[in-house]
Amino acid sequence: MSAETLLSALALVFVIEGLMPLLGPAQWRKFFEQVLALGDGQIRFIGLASVLAGLLLLLLIA
Repeated sequence: MSAETLLSALALVFVIEGLMPLLGPAQWRKFFEQVLALGDGQIRFIGLASVLAGLLLLLLIA
């Protein structure tokens, strides 16, 4: 994997992450209020699920 590919992937993450607050700031704020109400274990599980989904997607496209 080249540095250019890694930077392109990181740039795409920024674009995707920025879409929600750009297009729906009120819904974005409400979502984060709901996340703040979750326990640490629930947040860790969501993080683990996200990492595993990302790795699976990478395996499928590589």
